[in-house]
Amino acid sequence: MSKGKLDLSNFEKKLEVRNIRRDDFDQIINMQTACFPNMDPWKIEHLESHVNTFPEGQICVEYDGKIIGSCSSLIINFDEYDDKHTWDDITDEGYITNHDPEGYNLYGIEVMVDPAFRGMKIGKRLYEARKELARELNLKSIIIGGRIPNYHKYENELTPREYVEEVISKKIHDPVLTFQIMNGFTVMRINPGYLPDDKQSAKYATLMEWNNVDYHAKTKRHFKTAYPVRITVIQYMMKSIESFEEFAKQVEYYVDVAYDFGSDFAVFPEIFTTQLMSFLEEKVPSKSVRKLAGYTEDYIELFTNLAVKYNVNIVGGTHFVEEDDHIYNIAYLFRRDGTIEKQYKIHVTPNEKKWWGIQPGDVVKVFDTDCGKIAIQICYDIQFPELSRYAVDQGANIIFVPFCTDDRQGYLRVRYCAQARAVENQVYTVIAGTVGNLTHVENMDIQYAQSGIFTPSDFEFARDGIIGECHPNIETVVVGDVDLEILRRQRKSGTVCQLRDRRKDLFEINYKNIDTEVKPLK
Repeated sequence: MSKGKLDLSNFEKKLEVRNIRRDDFDQIINMQTACFPNMDPWKIEHLESHVNTFPEGQICVEYDGKIIGSCSSLIINFDEYDDKHTWDDITDEGYITNHDPEGYNLYGIEVMVDPAFRGMKIGKRLYEARKELARELNLKSIIIGGRIPNYHKYENELTPREYVEEVISKKIHDPVLTFQIMNGFTVMRINPGYLPDDKQSAKYATLMEWNNVDYHAKTKRHFKTAYPVRITVIQYMMKSIESFEEFAKQVEYYVDVAYDFGSDFAVFPEIFTTQLMSFLEEKVPSKSVRKLAGYTEDYIELFTNLAVKYNVNIVGGTHFVEEDDHIYNIAYLFRRDGTIEKQYKIHVTPNEKKWWGIQPGDVVKVFDTDCGKIAIQICYDIQFPELSRYAVDQGANIIFVPFCTDDRQGYLRVRYCAQARAVENQVYTVIAGTVGNLTHVENMDIQYAQSGIFTPSDFEFARDGIIGECHPNIETVVVGDVDLEILRRQRKSGTVCQLRDRRKDLFEINYKNIDTEVKPLK
């Protein structure tokens, strides 16, 4: 009986080494439970933080649709860590929010292979993927804190050092240490108390390093002592005008001022576009706000052109925008490369609801810029600490706060909360407010502000945590430099390190139904 050709696709297996995705999380946690039954597995929020912070460093092996191996890593400057560091120290308790894109070393924090698939060189594939990543990113070395899981069998007769020497001389086989040596890693030292729940290793770990022979030193990185970002904050005078062109002329004047100072950011206040209401001839607030929203395209075109023309990133205050028959209070970020982002006001004040019918947004964003990651929190939003914590956990170094308050009490709520957020999150905060009067505009008749730039409180920052501030209630600007390199160092080794020292074993913040994706401009 003749036989047809074999369909080779029936015999094919697909093995892929790739980056971890969110839909892999459950499989990874289940695999970790099988690999390390006596140790606490990852939490979903750990893995979320990994892929948000450093997606390239999170790698898995998929075999016929099943995750059978994975590894996690982050980049650090290893010289900044204590010789006797623990796993919690190096990983920020598993969240890797201390990941440093400017660091020299790739630090491996986890490798695991499904027990049912051992013997297929899955671990070697993961190690090779890490080495290739180190070469691509021009990192000096890969460092790992390796378990010594067979040590518990010898701890009554050998010290950890003696055990490691026996493994190196191949008199004892250790499934982890032997494998690492075979993959080109050398022992640097032995750290006690590295993983408190690793009973098999008696809490010890071997600190090991693989050197990237293709590494090319970058002189700039060796001597980088500062990363200044210059900010111009506009304390904007609200006064009657006759046309949009008059408004545009005032705005361009201040962007030009920011350019003359060599600023990276120009920051305008909340709802300063309500100045346009002074010539709209509509006294009913609920109607005038919709007339104002009709200038949205003109507003966006104006600020986009100014950002490109003057080569400055502009936080364009906020503007009332109509979307799907609702009015939102939206802050726009106009990058100097011509791209645009937006942040909805999350918490709407009773005043905004009463007079204008403003609706709250549900989009929480952290924006990439050519000066690092930033966030925008509009006036009332800075009074809710969870938003700032979220922004900093997503990498924000500066939080911009456009605000509009009509009395000193309201202003002080914004100011004190902005300064508190700067201290508790080790982040820079910038507040920009309106001053003056719009005598013929309902609900916008008086303003109170004293705009400023604030820092955390420690020796390397300004003495009072204030880089600069305007005089209250006059039209002016304040210009100041924030140093992102000082911020980075202080987050790692300040007098106190609020971000690092959080008791994540006792508390955490869960964000419910928050859309963190950028919505398209309308």
